[in-house]
Amino acid sequence: MQSPDELFDVCDAEDRVIGQARRAEVHAHNMLHRAVHVWVFRFDGLLVTQRRSASKDQYPNSLTSSASGHLDSGEDYLAAAIRELGEELGLFDLELEFAVKLPASPETAYEHTVLYRVVTDAPLTPHAEEVAGLELYSPDELIQQLSQPGDNLSPPFRKLLKWYFESGIPE
Repeated sequence: MQSPDELFDVCDAEDRVIGQARRAEVHAHNMLHRAVHVWVFRFDGLLVTQRRSASKDQYPNSLTSSASGHLDSGEDYLAAAIRELGEELGLFDLELEFAVKLPASPETAYEHTVLYRVVTDAPLTPHAEEVAGLELYSPDELIQQLSQPGDNLSPPFRKLLKWYFESGIPE
């Protein structure tokens, strides 16, 4: 569960740790920090997406990756991805595939963003305080979501989707 006192590593443009700051300060001052996203694909090719909780401090109620979150201070990207899958979806012991690392920018909410993916039909157990709901989307439906204006998609998810469709990665 998020806390404004959570401690994040603050990074430079090359993702080198230059200090630590509390979550509220990092977000208030657009400090560069780290986040991880995991996309859970079903064997039928649909992507599990998450509707963010209304209590989130950033992008409440928006659609985002299957699981995502900030890295704890000193944590590495893969460990954070594994932790977030467990905390948010109740998924454990899955082998994650690295997809991409995007540099921190306004489009990624000032987060150095690493995306992992996994294909599984394992049952999902969303954490009620973190996840308002889960939705399944086909690639065509996601392209349609991208073309719609507004804040239905979290900015980091929008940026990852753009990368995904521009890179020509197969489902």
